Amino acid sequence: MFRENVKHLQQDLFSLFQSMPTKLQEQALTSEEMVFYEYLFTNIDEKIFSVLYSDEPSRPNKAINAMVAALVLRDRRHWTYEELFRNVQFNLLTRLALGLNDLESMPFCPATLFNFQNRLVSHYLDTGEDLFEQIFDMLTEKQLKSLGIKTNIQRTDSFLAESNICEYSRIRLLVEVLIRFYRALSDSDKEEFFDYFSAYIKKSSGKYVYALKSDDIGHELEKLAQLYHFVVKKFRTGYKDTAIYQTLKRVYKEHFTVAHKKVYVKPSKSLTSDSLQSPDDTEATYRQKRGNHYRGRSVNIVETANPKNPVNLITDVDVNPNNIDDSKVLNKRLDRLNEKTPDIDEMHNDGAYGSRDNDKKCAKLGIKQIQTAVRGRQTEVKFTIEQIDENTYIVSCPFQRQQSTMTRKRYKACFDLEKCSVCENRHKCPAQLHKKCRTFYFTQDDYWRIKRNNMIYDIPKERRKIRPNVEASVREFKCRTNKGQLKIRGTLRTRLFAFSTAIAINFGRVYRYETKISRMKIA
Repeated sequence: MFRENVKHLQQDLFSLFQSMPTKLQEQALTSEEMVFYEYLFTNIDEKIFSVLYSDEPSRPNKAINAMVAALVLRDRRHWTYEELFRNVQFNLLTRLALGLNDLESMPFCPATLFNFQNRLVSHYLDTGEDLFEQIFDMLTEKQLKSLGIKTNIQRTDSFLAESNICEYSRIRLLVEVLIRFYRALSDSDKEEFFDYFSAYIKKSSGKYVYALKSDDIGHELEKLAQLYHFVVKKFRTGYKDTAIYQTLKRVYKEHFTVAHKKVYVKPSKSLTSDSLQSPDDTEATYRQKRGNHYRGRSVNIVETANPKNPVNLITDVDVNPNNIDDSKVLNKRLDRLNEKTPDIDEMHNDGAYGSRDNDKKCAKLGIKQIQTAVRGRQTEVKFTIEQIDENTYIVSCPFQRQQSTMTRKRYKACFDLEKCSVCENRHKCPAQLHKKCRTFYFTQDDYWRIKRNNMIYDIPKERRKIRPNVEASVREFKCRTNKGQLKIRGTLRTRLFAFSTAIAINFGRVYRYETKISRMKIA
């Protein structure tokens, strides 16, 4: 049964410090933990989480605001769960941050906190509703309003968050899934089909692969193909609804194929980036970037970027498979971002976010997409294309303007050779040189791309280099990982990490700003 935690409003938090010297009490009153309590803890709307609990009379829940705040505090301090529980129990300032005024009570035990996170995951799976995202949005909205932060200019970037999983080779993955499936069999099935699995279950998958010679790999894959084919068919009836059988079946379809009643091993090149990377994280995807291999997800963040803001805050966070292009991620989030910050009219991003679909959506929402680090080779001659009507464009270079005409598949604009002769970059011009003119060919996609690339020249110079600062925010997320690898697995756990970290980062910025203002007043 849901019950709000209002006990902290009915007590004197500083009774915890009354036995201390006055100077220490004053330090506690101005501590970061006190600001955390006032700005974050007291603004957590517990009613958002009421859907996790029964409406029937039953034992009430533990303090939700304390659990949410503790998860944020954990990411703020880079604590392990063990360090979190130790500080909640023995650290006076941590207890102050969680609204506790004594040394006896505990707002939750470890099992309660883990069960709370499991409830969040289950609720998301059942409804698609991320309650921690709602808390992030609510807290951020209040912070933006209270500090008068302008949201008309924002910037975005992403980073690859690796899942906490083992890096499996192909054969090791196939063997590991077989071993885990065998463990899930009933005792009678284990005994009856022991001979089929015996070669693989006597040692770990890693040790099994280590003992193989390179010449044995092809033959081993063929043996596994036959065994998978048999196991998938034989155990369909009794185990088809179990998670491990579904994983086994998925791996079978990804790695093998049947033709003319014979099982074949698929070539390694045919395996896609969304094929199973580990049985411990069935949603993790694969991506190769700059020669490095990543298995997990990508986290995209958006933050305010108006140079006049006293402090900039993260306004949007999203977690996606790491094999989805950044441009598609932005396209999916633009409507939601516009809903949260309706005055946004300028978005700074890098070349990975550019696409025709984004150009159209930004135009519809009245957002200028200011792009730096543009993809592809850049020309030294700046062309602009102005659309007159559906099939007519005016193409301009530094020395002339020409109206386009349609060809069978694209558009073209013909430029006067005499005027071109005075251009010092004529030898590097993208327009093709012909006997009577220079011809610039383009498509509608080129029109949108050139328009996007040239938008940066429509804003003041001081705003043309504000995008790279978002990389500092990315580092604030990544410093909480082990060289890019998270301490967790699964999409929903990654979302919880991303939103609690974003809340912690925003609080840190607000706290530093408020501290700076307080010092200025004292001075």
